[in-house]
Amino acid sequence: MHNCASGSNLGCLQPARATVKTVTPPVKLYEKLADEITEAVRRGVFAAGERIASVRQASQQHGVSIKTVLHAYALLESRGIVETRPQSGYFVRDDAARALAPAPAASRTARKAPPPVPATVDVSRLVLSTLRSIRAHDAVPFGSPYPDPSLFPWRRINQYANAIARRHASWNLIDDLPPGNPELIRQIARRYAENGLPVDPGEIVITLGATEAINLSLQAVAKPGDTVAVESPTYYAMLHAIERLGMRAIEVTTHPQHGIDIDALAKVIARQKIAACMVMPNFQNPLGFRMPDERKRQLVELLAAHEIPAIENDVYQELYFGDTRPSSLKTFDTKGLVLHCASFSKSLSASYRIGWALPGRYRAQVEKLKFLNTLTTPSVPQVAVADYLRQDGYDRHLRHLRRVYRQQASIMSALVLRFFPVGTRVSTPQGGYVLWVELPPQVDAMQLYQAALARGITVGPGLMFSTRNDYRHFIRLNYSYPWTAQAEAALKTLGELVSAMAAA
Repeated sequence: MHNCASGSNLGCLQPARATVKTVTPPVKLYEKLADEITEAVRRGVFAAGERIASVRQASQQHGVSIKTVLHAYALLESRGIVETRPQSGYFVRDDAARALAPAPAASRTARKAPPPVPATVDVSRLVLSTLRSIRAHDAVPFGSPYPDPSLFPWRRINQYANAIARRHASWNLIDDLPPGNPELIRQIARRYAENGLPVDPGEIVITLGATEAINLSLQAVAKPGDTVAVESPTYYAMLHAIERLGMRAIEVTTHPQHGIDIDALAKVIARQKIAACMVMPNFQNPLGFRMPDERKRQLVELLAAHEIPAIENDVYQELYFGDTRPSSLKTFDTKGLVLHCASFSKSLSASYRIGWALPGRYRAQVEKLKFLNTLTTPSVPQVAVADYLRQDGYDRHLRHLRRVYRQQASIMSALVLRFFPVGTRVSTPQGGYVLWVELPPQVDAMQLYQAALARGITVGPGLMFSTRNDYRHFIRLNYSYPWTAQAEAALKTLGELVSAMAAA
């Protein structure tokens, strides 16, 4: 039985059932080194924009290992005190003084949340720092945004690609031009038709993954300075697109089972001009819900009544845990206002980065922007994926993938509730491969991220999924990787860290 927080935008999350013995983590060498450098910056020993010691120099100066220095510098990056510059080293950030300013005391008095307001977006630095840490430290990848590649048929697809490359020593650039490879477009349209959504192949534009499809779609419907409505929390790639194009985001309360609050969105639309609405109605990252069909229809109708385009990120569409593939916003679109974006990166091959857009009435503009932005999508990956879809068992592969994800979601949810302290709640994903975890309110997810990284474990801190500070005590966990004794031990360690922070 789930514990429902009535009236909360967090909705129904499973509560933890057991308390774990608290363990106060000792101060590590890398934390001590990071604190010393932080204090030196505070005192003006290192000025803004000044280069600090290289990793090797710091190792020699402080008598610590290179690994310890790397951990310390990663911690300083996440604090916003230093930044890396390619081929140059580590430098004190120009705005380091703001990161060192004391935080205002948090009020203990509950307040009614004010209406959402547009916010300038700047989450890319945190996301980049987090992803670098995951890559650099070869840690347990609970914080990874990527699915386990070992579950993908990448050897088979590579065989197709190699055969294609041997048959065609060189490609005519004209063959690569938008909208993309005709056979791949036909195979994509065929899959939609087989799943109950006939689409016009002439509407499809092949892109470099769903990320490019989202960026092109947003660029086609809005301009710098415009306000875009998003879910809260929302997938950070959506925020990246808004940030890159110089737009502003306004976050709308989102229920973890029903999706974006349509009434709240209607109030936002009535109060100010909204250029577009960006949503993930199926297995939203990080909440994992599948928006009910009736609510999808209501959302499309609300936006259509105001002539507001909907950019639909449906990248997890094939990763459902139920018996049937979910509908999309595109299913209910009668005015061509839904720009549907998807890819094979989460279900077939992340390395090939083959995505597409179904941009409705904005199709010509998206195709033009594709040409202006990246010119082409490479042909060999397109043809290789098309050959795999035509000749191999994609549906059989997907059935196996869904079964693994469903089993591992159940395992991780159960063990989080077992190892983490009372006050922890978890989402109930209906597809995809991520779990959203609400920690006790006194736990700071960024501190947990830093402490976990020192122990070879990564998590996705909640601050990455919002322009606001609402998710400071939330984390996202990835359950796509094999469930091993090491993974279970890592999750138990996370529980101990959370318990120590909650007790403190």
